[in-house]
Amino acid sequence: MKTDYEAIYLERAEDYDRLVDAEDCDGRLLPAIERVSKLAGADVLEVGCGTGRITRQLVRRGARVVGFDRAEPMLEVARQRLREIGDGGWTLHRADAEDLPVTPSSFDLAVAGWVFGHLRSWRAADWRAAIGRCLDAMHRAVRPGGALIVIETLGTGSERPHAPTPELAEYYAWLETERGFSRAELRTDYLFTDADAAARTMGFFFGPAMAERILQERWTRVPECTGLWSRAR
Repeated sequence: MKTDYEAIYLERAEDYDRLVDAEDCDGRLLPAIERVSKLAGADVLEVGCGTGRITRQLVRRGARVVGFDRAEPMLEVARQRLREIGDGGWTLHRADAEDLPVTPSSFDLAVAGWVFGHLRSWRAADWRAAIGRCLDAMHRAVRPGGALIVIETLGTGSERPHAPTPELAEYYAWLETERGFSRAELRTDYLFTDADAAARTMGFFFGPAMAERILQERWTRVPECTGLWSRAR
């Protein structure tokens, strides 16, 4: 049975936040973003900000972030977590990635983390057009000289980076060959206090097979490979 991610984002936002809070235990994602774009003082558009996992890192780095997500429960958690570090430097709004209410050429960087991979399955019949509209909206929002970043999984529970499905492999290749993005690969492992906590926290999102594997391996650190695709505006 496939995981109903849309239901998770609407009904289990706090569980999702606990999951993503355990990822990238070595802190490799933010330096990878900064290799593409300076963050201090930058205006950043975040598409599909979820519970604010990346948003918090960007704000702490001195960026001014405008974030969008279509799931209001995710935004509610994001606002709560962001208020813990202050009310300045961020605003969050509900909107779809294909129809962003932003002024053209108003951002230095646009980031979409773990967003468009869902459209590859949710919009299987016209995924190129759907994701293309999102990328075009990000492109319009960024000033000349700015950058676009797309972040996606390259394998949960995997020591070596690879597209988890043929569909994602097709999407990733399209990003590179048709849309002009360059890929960087990094490890963003999950870290938990014990294997039971790891299985419980990850199982609801990645399924019972992943939970069983974690228990069999007695993993407290679950390997995760991540791809960061970037392109200059």
